[in-house]
Amino acid sequence: MRATSAIAGSVIFLAAAPGVVAGLLPWLLTDRYRLPWSRLPGFVPVGWLLIVAGTIVLHAFARFALEGLGTPAPVAPTERLVVGGIYRHVRNPMYVAVLSIVLGPALLFSSGTVAAYLVIAAAAMISFVKRYEEPTLARRYGAEYEAYRRAVPGWLPRLTPWRG
Repeated sequence: MRATSAIAGSVIFLAAAPGVVAGLLPWLLTDRYRLPWSRLPGFVPVGWLLIVAGTIVLHAFARFALEGLGTPAPVAPTERLVVGGIYRHVRNPMYVAVLSIVLGPALLFSSGTVAAYLVIAAAAMISFVKRYEEPTLARRYGAEYEAYRRAVPGWLPRLTPWRG
């Protein structure tokens, strides 16, 4: 896949998948049902911090196009395994970023509905990774992926970058 096609595909996927999952749906689900902590100080700034941090990590989409010569979409996968940048710290930075962005409004608006949606979205993402992505990557990249998978955690980032 050419870099320009990979970039275009990644941008479209970014708008379609995380844009809907982390942006549109939480906004539509924000409601008047307030969680018990809605009066506690600090949740609004933490909510904004999570949204900003998650948005910054979404630069990982560029890695798929520039390093992997493909997209995050299963229909247009990368030609090479993507292990640079943020991927040296965590295997699933885009999912972690999306979940962070969804947790932000749950805290920001103390929304029970968005918090419930977060749990459902996390379960769906973890299931997809375990049942589809990991087996597919293992078949596609073999020993290279297995070494990466053993060294880099899937969901909680390691502090020091992997240098595999």
